[in-house]
Amino acid sequence: MSDLELENIYTEHLEEDIVLQLSKKNNISLEKAMQIYYQSKLANWIHSGEFGVQYLDSAVLVELLEKEN
Repeated sequence: MSDLELENIYTEHLEEDIVLQLSKKNNISLEKAMQIYYQSKLANWIHSGEFGVQYLDSAVLVELLEKEN
């Protein structure tokens, strides 16, 4: 498996964790949490690798996301 494939799998799992935590923490549906996440600057940062945020813990990233909204 290549480094790029591993990075993509890691990112996918990170996004799942973010959406799940956002949903549970704010008592909202997974669909709403997905909408919030995928329309955020954070999602763009993670996909582009900006600022290295993709290596932060998902709980920290959820806090950043909540501050954004």
